[in-house]
Amino acid sequence: MTDRKTELQTLKADLQARLRRLQAHQRREDGAINRDFEEQAVETQNDEVVDGLEQESRLELSQVEHALERIDAGEGDDCERCGNPIDPRRLQILPYTTLCVKCAEQV
Repeated sequence: MTDRKTELQTLKADLQARLRRLQAHQRREDGAINRDFEEQAVETQNDEVVDGLEQESRLELSQVEHALERIDAGEGDDCERCGNPIDPRRLQILPYTTLCVKCAEQV
């Protein structure tokens, strides 16, 4: 197994764990909303932040899963738009990328 694939699998597991924690927060598994109005306002703001974090985590997880599928298909090091090899330095920095720098700049 490649180092990149291992890194992506670890990142996938981390993102899945993060999503479980965020969902537990949204379901109020740590307790009901506080009765104090000011505390409710703070909790509502926190909920908005958690919603944003959940969206970002879901997007990143989707990108990781897509990159893993491409690796399994033998296409993981090539740009999915132009077909040219993706610079290994780019893959090291952003392991779930599926686009070379040139194509990513056009998006």
